[in-house]
Amino acid sequence: MTWKGLVALVVVMGAMAGAWPGSANAGVQKLYVLDCGQNIGKDQSRWSPGVNEGKAIEFSDNCYLIRHDKGLLLWDTGVPDAVAAMPDGMVVANGAITYRRVKTLAAQLEQLGVKPTGITHVAVSHTHGDHVGNIALFPSSTVLIQAAEYDWAMAGPNKPAFSTTQTIKKLEGDHDVFGDGSVTIVSTPGHTPGHQSLLVQLPKTGWLLLSGDAVHFQDNWTHKRVPQMNFNRDQTLASLQRIAALLEERKAQLWINHDKQQSARLRYAPAYYE
Repeated sequence: MTWKGLVALVVVMGAMAGAWPGSANAGVQKLYVLDCGQNIGKDQSRWSPGVNEGKAIEFSDNCYLIRHDKGLLLWDTGVPDAVAAMPDGMVVANGAITYRRVKTLAAQLEQLGVKPTGITHVAVSHTHGDHVGNIALFPSSTVLIQAAEYDWAMAGPNKPAFSTTQTIKKLEGDHDVFGDGSVTIVSTPGHTPGHQSLLVQLPKTGWLLLSGDAVHFQDNWTHKRVPQMNFNRDQTLASLQRIAALLEERKAQLWINHDKQQSARLRYAPAYYE
């Protein structure tokens, strides 16, 4: 092969490498961490069997805004914004949990110059109230949700308040949101029938896996504990195993949504990760 031919081959191979899903040329620009409320759990053992029985625990509750070349994705919508005006919070789950909210989601998006109509996609990890509390704020967004989750939620007494103008895209397993491998919904059932997590590649930070409620706390992750109220224990353990494999494969960080200690170390909007 001539020198010119070798150079041409290297250029072609480099272009092909850049085209692989999840490559360094993927289109994620920034990820913002949003404060989407706090949960006060009356008894930690509800989530961590055998641990701190009868003792209260405070959860963080985050949402994440991802700016991609092809649009804006909001991951989860948190505790309802109306809770911010409730001095004593909102008591739910038959008294087991109290929701609190200091900042509204709407105000945080406004601070970033983002209008709800500008959010192209809203993906929800699952349909519990602290994750879909503001889903109706985004009437023109496409909602990305597992079909199993949608069917389960809409058959129950506490249906999510989807807007009638929202496009509901029911997924059957993993889903590449923007088609370049940089933002991938990962099916992780168990906590609920159609629970999902999010795998994101940032150009400088690298790979992140946003847990949703596949796991609630770092200690539960370490000991692979399954909350007593989870929909399916075996599915939960299989999903934890799958997450562990993805973390190893991508050398990714695991961001555990409800772990207050970990969340305290994150940079919140208007700061961002890139």
